[in-house]
Amino acid sequence: MQAAASPPRRKECPPGLCVCGRENLVDADDARILMLTREEEKKLIERIGAVASYGELNKLVQRMRALLGIELRITPSAREVRSARGFSIELLERPGLCRKTRQAIPAALRRCIDQHPDIAFAILNAHDLLGQD
Repeated sequence: MQAAASPPRRKECPPGLCVCGRENLVDADDARILMLTREEEKKLIERIGAVASYGELNKLVQRMRALLGIELRITPSAREVRSARGFSIELLERPGLCRKTRQAIPAALRRCIDQHPDIAFAILNAHDLLGQD
């Protein structure tokens, strides 16, 4: 009988280049983020780029939370929202989340929102900024 292979894990970043806090991962639930290898991150970025509706975006955010433990918040800024830059897109701090990933996911989401303005309107509506009752 062959032992089950463990899932691939993200390689460590070179010392001094990343402040992911990988060494601070406490338990297996925290270590889910390490399953996001560079190849898987590229697939995730492509998947974000393929999102065409607010519903799809919400499903993707929920899957990221369930599978990787990534908490993503997309909120309109307190000021006027004229483009995707007007949204605050942040990944909550957590050990093991690479600096490059923290930059790549919000950038991909901004591109997606730029391509699909209806997603931007849905986010605004979800935060009751359009005032629709």
